[in-house]
Amino acid sequence: MRIDIISVVPEMLDGFLNTSILARAQKKGLVEIHVHNLRDYTTDKHRRVDDYPYGGFAGMVMQCQPIDDCIAALKAERDYDEVIFTSPDGEKFDQPMANSLSMKGNLII
Repeated sequence: MRIDIISVVPEMLDGFLNTSILARAQKKGLVEIHVHNLRDYTTDKHRRVDDYPYGGFAGMVMQCQPIDDCIAALKAERDYDEVIFTSPDGEKFDQPMANSLSMKGNLII
């Protein structure tokens, strides 16, 4: 199984991926985890991944272009069984979902 994780701060995942149960699974060859920096897929010199929303509302929103470019680059390398977009109001990640995803070959999160 291969899991590709897209993150704006990939360094934040290092400790978790290198010391947890996922680290043991990687050492046993059960899973391959690759973390990709979303900023590597931006087009501006400041490597920004967010922008102001249209319509003058407060806050910031993620730009589609870097996300789309990153996923397209990953899909050009191999076929993926699932592309998972995380969201605070999304479906709850629980054990049945973990079991289901563990049967997949390649995932993008």
